[in-house]
Amino acid sequence: MNNHNLDLPDYNGEALNLITIRGNGPPYFNVAAFSENALGAPSNALRRSFFRPGEINFDLALLKTMKFTESKTFELRVEAFNAFNHTNFFGPAAINRDVDNGTLFGRLVNVAPPRLMQATLKLVF
Repeated sequence: MNNHNLDLPDYNGEALNLITIRGNGPPYFNVAAFSENALGAPSNALRRSFFRPGEINFDLALLKTMKFTESKTFELRVEAFNAFNHTNFFGPAAINRDVDNGTLFGRLVNVAPPRLMQATLKLVF
């Protein structure tokens, strides 16, 4: 069983002020709205108070088939994953949720891979 980050902070009711700035800028939300709760006391913050930044992902594939003879063809295929290279923050671990870490709490710390491309050549006979 994984008990990491099971303790939740207290929420004081301030506005969360979610931001859309990408990269190593300010925290994703208003960190002053949360504080460490008393040891052993239940938290008043909901487990999923808000969601991480959205994901935009476009995958593309291009295929060209060239016929040499009636029975022999040559295929060229090029594929791109995250073709427009949009920054996608990686799952629930994208935002640091450790309220004890004052410098990283609320910051975006994990991203998905950038654009990936591959090409294949295939001879069919």
